[in-house]
Amino acid sequence: MTGNSSKTASRRKSSNGKPSKPYKDFPLFPHASGRWAKKINGKLHYLGRWATQQNRKLVRVEGDGWREALDEYKRVGDDLQAGREPDHGAGCELRDALNSFLSNKRDKLDNEELSPQTFADYVVTCDKLVSYFNRMWHVDKLQPDDFSGYRAWPAQDVSIVTLRNEINRARMIFKYAHDQRLIRQPVAYGQAFDKPTTRMLRKARNEAGPRLFSAEELRRILAESDVWLHAMTLLGINGGLGNTDVANLPQSAIDFDTGWLTYLRPKTEIQRKIPLWPETLEALRVAIDARPNPKDPNDGDLVFLIVQGNRWVRTVPRQKQGDQDDTVASRMRFVTRNSITGRFGKLLRRLDINGCKRRGFYTLRHVFETEAGESRDQVAVNAIMGHVDN
Repeated sequence: MTGNSSKTASRRKSSNGKPSKPYKDFPLFPHASGRWAKKINGKLHYLGRWATQQNRKLVRVEGDGWREALDEYKRVGDDLQAGREPDHGAGCELRDALNSFLSNKRDKLDNEELSPQTFADYVVTCDKLVSYFNRMWHVDKLQPDDFSGYRAWPAQDVSIVTLRNEINRARMIFKYAHDQRLIRQPVAYGQAFDKPTTRMLRKARNEAGPRLFSAEELRRILAESDVWLHAMTLLGINGGLGNTDVANLPQSAIDFDTGWLTYLRPKTEIQRKIPLWPETLEALRVAIDARPNPKDPNDGDLVFLIVQGNRWVRTVPRQKQGDQDDTVASRMRFVTRNSITGRFGKLLRRLDINGCKRRGFYTLRHVFETEAGESRDQVAVNAIMGHVDN
């Protein structure tokens, strides 16, 4: 009797049309409802179909649907095992959040609400996020452990100041995603994604030493630079102008009769009034006379243009090379061409005076701030440098 019942059950099971597992360790089983299933933490979960209902009968799908079911299990299995509600596709993929962020910042760049260098920094941070996280990963699924690993990933190769800036920009990107309602909840970073403390930043600066050029080094730079770098260098040490300040400087801001430069600082929109040295005024006259014709008519009033007629600092779309995925790298990739940084760095290497790799054209602004601070007139220094008075 027992033997006959077992044989009957075995025949009934084999005749119900359910597929076998595609391989021995396949994690799912075919449920009688026509779906692949798995019991996790005492609860049955369905992850794809091996058959569809037609006229109250189960009709097996092509290939039994096990590959699609396995892909779904791989996507949501970790969440189910951890007792979390899996994301069923309503969340925002990382690439979409980054593309939206960069599109927003690109509009601000076009409206001159954002500097080319700041936009370039955003692009770099987006690329780093794509490199570390899966570009298809849903932002809603990112956990504190993920950010802990991301923080440690670049920390060995960058300065503590760069690390702080990277963390700031990453947090800004994910805050944008929540503000724009691309994700349902704010991203939980955990305490391991905190910025370096002020004490650590101060220690790093003390260990690195002063980021300045000596008077002798500046004389050599001025003696060996071309007419454009010569004038730019004088603007840096005379009035603390940085790369973007110099690249966007209009001729109309210079009063050659009175010797004053009146110029809104692009980064802060703070009005700056700078008394120019006679040497600086003469260098500017020479640079303007030697300036190439502008490629863009809108650049006709600029003091400095490269040989091709473009700005010395500009942001342009990067051309695709070959067939690329639909990623940030291919859909929303821009590059900032900073000819000032490149040309000035090349000059420093030629003169063999850049033993400290942290020095560049922007160091001239630090030189001005340090030396001008000895005047004990911080109000005048702030007015020249375009600092924001909170």
